[in-house]
Amino acid sequence: MNPIEEIHKNRIVAVIRAEEASEAFEKAKVMREAGLKIFEITVEKGCILPALQQIKDLGDTVVMAGGVITAMRAQEAIDNGAQVIISPVFQTGLAKFCLGNKIPHIATVSTPNEAYNAWKARIPIIKIFPAKPMGRIEYIEDMLRPMPFLNLMPSGGVSLEDFTDYLKAGAVAVGMGRCLYKNANLKEIKKRSRYVLEKLQQDNS
Repeated sequence: MNPIEEIHKNRIVAVIRAEEASEAFEKAKVMREAGLKIFEITVEKGCILPALQQIKDLGDTVVMAGGVITAMRAQEAIDNGAQVIISPVFQTGLAKFCLGNKIPHIATVSTPNEAYNAWKARIPIIKIFPAKPMGRIEYIEDMLRPMPFLNLMPSGGVSLEDFTDYLKAGAVAVGMGRCLYKNANLKEIKKRSRYVLEKLQQDNS
């Protein structure tokens, strides 16, 4: 399984931030039961790292470690089963580390200049964060108009109602976080996950 190809194919990345590994796993488990397959687990807190392998063991998933800034944390994430490393910034040192370890790396940027530099550094997918404050769908359209070769994944403020608009604007995928689980129990999380998959299918038909 090629993780980057799977992101292009599935188009929805569930971004999970949790206080404990068990919480991250429980959220991912019901999302997986609903049909979501691509997960970005924020591992700024080291205690979350064990969740990566647990989620990977659910089967037919791509598990990515998010919030990674240092090579040390990237290595810890890889050791715990991460298939992709996601950084909240773009830094050449981490890009080179991932390239040397033959693991895909997604960097996060905000501006067109940063996005272009990330593309030049062979970043396969570039995360745009925070998408909502930066201008939402129009910002993605404006960035892609002169640089249609960029593979952009907006995240941050993407909602249940507008996520397909980002995809129609040219994004290869979207990161969906709190809209899937904020103020929701596990049953509601599963319901929201099914909803976005159904909406994606309807908009593609």
